[in-house]
Amino acid sequence: MSLSNSQKRYLRGLTHGINPVVMVGDKGLTDNVMEAIEEALDHHELIKIKLRADREERKAMAEKIERHFDAEPVHAIGQVVCFYRRNPERQVIELPRR
Repeated sequence: MSLSNSQKRYLRGLTHGINPVVMVGDKGLTDNVMEAIEEALDHHELIKIKLRADREERKAMAEKIERHFDAEPVHAIGQVVCFYRRNPERQVIELPRR
């Protein structure tokens, strides 16, 4: 699923009011962390993740999350990245039209 610029802008606005639901520490993207991300995406659709690593590692982790979960990156600022993935069974967020 590809989001339009206006949809990404809308989702970025929504991310200001949420706290990180998953924090990735020194051990990286472990199986437990991946499960937590999966559950959070299913439940919330739009999630904020805090990645505690250097810039290159954060970029690699964000790309892995995007590919593994087929999640759309909304934005990344410093150690915080936000992803969106629509839940086909129970839609939580109503996106504006393209």
